[in-house]
Amino acid sequence: MVNQKRSPRQFFSRDDKARIVKAIREAENRTSGEIRVYLEGKAKGDALGRAERTFEKLGMTRTEKRNGILIYFALADQSFAVVGDRGIHDYVGDRFWEGIVAVMQELFSRQDFAGGLEAGIRRIGKELERYFPRQGDDANELPDTVQGG
Repeated sequence: MVNQKRSPRQFFSRDDKARIVKAIREAENRTSGEIRVYLEGKAKGDALGRAERTFEKLGMTRTEKRNGILIYFALADQSFAVVGDRGIHDYVGDRFWEGIVAVMQELFSRQDFAGGLEAGIRRIGKELERYFPRQGDDANELPDTVQGG
């Protein structure tokens, strides 16, 4: 069970955050896609709806190719969602999202939350590389951090 008294900013150790950020950077080195992780203490509503609102709030719809993906995780609920912008959704079907969720859920069920995020990010990067390979002039449009609110 997740320690509900820890804030999202304190949930992961410094080493865990470094692993997650490293996975984001490695994935983004192969694709023009943008990946973000957002932690929240408790979902205000269902995780998918909250993830969609957070996606908008974080300005993730403003990427040039509309190819951002947000992994949203509510600590107290142990619920999560993975949402992507329309540029990605136009290329991938439900199996893409289901595959990412399955990889993460397997590790989350063993309380390996950092490992689950890392595995999900790596899978996202691999898939995005197929549709949005990195170009020489690609810029990192969004910060590579684990955010919490």
